[in-house]
Amino acid sequence: MSLKWLAVYTRPRWEKKVNQLLAEKGVERYCPLNKIRRKWSDRVKVVEEPLFKSYVFVKVNDEGRTEVRMTPGVINFVYWQGKPAVIKEKEINAIKRFLDEYENVEVKAIEVKVNERVKITTGPLMDQEGQVLEVKHKKATIAIDSLGYMLIATVEKTKLTSIKAK
Repeated sequence: MSLKWLAVYTRPRWEKKVNQLLAEKGVERYCPLNKIRRKWSDRVKVVEEPLFKSYVFVKVNDEGRTEVRMTPGVINFVYWQGKPAVIKEKEINAIKRFLDEYENVEVKAIEVKVNERVKITTGPLMDQEGQVLEVKHKKATIAIDSLGYMLIATVEKTKLTSIKAK
């Protein structure tokens, strides 16, 4: 069975501890740490804080998942459509490169607004452009203008990217 990068959801503020416990078990893991400059009255110090709160990435096969799940501080795997969410190796490498080059990195969810032009980034409608009609919870309803007809699709917000008006 091939090894895949999966996201593990941890107890709050347990990211570094879970990362250490998984290391002791010999599990390949990655806890992205953000270098942040903290200023006290007498000094400035660079501290490392987890970039993603309550997440650690692990590279395991199906058999190794039980051992990871039984680690103290691990709540469960992050699921996507009923299966553990698989993170691409190139995405892990991109995070590593980005954190090597920058300090004080901020993680922000992409906000989409009604009437905004967007491009769908993954899935069967990938690279299609459209206009946001409605935003509800984690999904947005998009009008895709194609062939003179308007196709309306509800797409998860994580699969969208904003297009600046030209």
